[in-house]
Amino acid sequence: MSERTTAASGATSTAPAAQNRHSEEPHLARSLSRRHIQMLAIGGTIGTGLFMGAGKTISLAGPSVIFVYMIIGFMLFFVMRAMGEILLSNLNYKSFSDFAGDLLGPWASFFTGWSYWAFWVVTGVADIVAISGYVNVLAPGTPLWIPALLTPVVLILLNLPSVKAFGETEFWFALVKVVAILALIVTGIVMIATHFTSPSGAVASLENIWNDGGMFPHGVAGFVLGFQIAIFAFAGIELVGTAAAETKDPEENLPRAINTIPVRLLLFYVGALVIIMAVNPWRTIDPGSSPFIGMFTLAGLGIAAIVINLVVLTSAASSANSGIYSTSRMVYGLAQDGNAPKSFGKLSRHMVPRNALLFSCIFLLAGLVLLYTGDSFMGAFTLVTSVASVLTMFVWSIIMVSYIAFRRRRPQLHAASKYKMPGARVMPCVVLGFFGFMLWALGRAEDTRLALIVAPLWFLGLGAAWYVNRKAPLQQARIEEWKAEARAEKAALVR
Repeated sequence: MSERTTAASGATSTAPAAQNRHSEEPHLARSLSRRHIQMLAIGGTIGTGLFMGAGKTISLAGPSVIFVYMIIGFMLFFVMRAMGEILLSNLNYKSFSDFAGDLLGPWASFFTGWSYWAFWVVTGVADIVAISGYVNVLAPGTPLWIPALLTPVVLILLNLPSVKAFGETEFWFALVKVVAILALIVTGIVMIATHFTSPSGAVASLENIWNDGGMFPHGVAGFVLGFQIAIFAFAGIELVGTAAAETKDPEENLPRAINTIPVRLLLFYVGALVIIMAVNPWRTIDPGSSPFIGMFTLAGLGIAAIVINLVVLTSAASSANSGIYSTSRMVYGLAQDGNAPKSFGKLSRHMVPRNALLFSCIFLLAGLVLLYTGDSFMGAFTLVTSVASVLTMFVWSIIMVSYIAFRRRRPQLHAASKYKMPGARVMPCVVLGFFGFMLWALGRAEDTRLALIVAPLWFLGLGAAWYVNRKAPLQQARIEEWKAEARAEKAALVR
């Protein structure tokens, strides 16, 4: 940790041995180019939650779902800006787990790293559930265990060669999602312009958005319930933060990726949902299936509907692919700091954390159990996405708390930053308050309330693991070093 803090504070290192140890070890390669990082950011923004969960969100909130996505996107933009400012203040940070440990203490790195790992494992399980469901749609009668077993194997083969291979795969995955949503928007515009009439007699028109109960047909309660599923659609938006150590020209590419988030949200989320509800009146949208597929089917484009099934499958594969990448890098970073077994901190000759990658993929097999024990496909998806939402909100909250600590402990770096977060004094508290509201919203429905029971069990287990791990000599040294650096920074500010 000391070499990171040294770069950040300008102080002299207090642990040269640690520096020498890290300098002798192979490092992750900066192989992700501008187009890779841009598509990684888009792929993180457009996840399975949008394709799969939008139908249920619309059924809960009605047309006000548009505002739900806009509010969540608005709040998360500040999370991303805070993350970007801290990462660019010290290019030795490999991810937000790194700066959390540096700014809040070694415990924060442990909790953030393992919680983010758990989030992506749970999300990967949700993706495997989605993949298995759509394989069954495209090839009826296919045993569920086949895609659930093959997916982790394929992900390993995609990620083992090099980080550039991962970046190239994710580039094309994300491009498929972008083209699909743009095709939906163009098709919808044509249907609205030609006053398309559905078999039920509904005429495609923008008036369909507000002419059936207004924008808030289910009142405030329905509006609040819409946040439950919608929040998962944004899970993965922070993905560019885990790729910081493998990004070329991070000073230029990270801000570009983050700054385009509002435009992507307006186009891919708000734009797509407006078109869907204009063509297909919101009360007729099936909460148990993807509204994207439903719209193309409604248009009579049978082949397009099959293609969109493939796109949703690809989206789930893209999310799982990103998740395996993130978890392997996070476990690699944890091992570097003594928070995971040393074997997970080793790189292959292609500079890929192979052991950490294989470890994460094993847990995706839990998708098999869920598929054969759950009551329904969408029920299983809702359960795991709710748990994932709680975990990812914890990580987002740690980023915001780290930013508050960053401004308090290192005001000189904040003042010198060329990429300051807007509203730096107020917005961290506003965003943290919003996450508190989100937890309350998750508790309002039975199918998402279970997440508020499962997640605390995870944190209790994690707390017990940290209690044991912190007693190790390496962790004790890191804790004392962090305390000394914190005292030195505080004394420097007083002077």
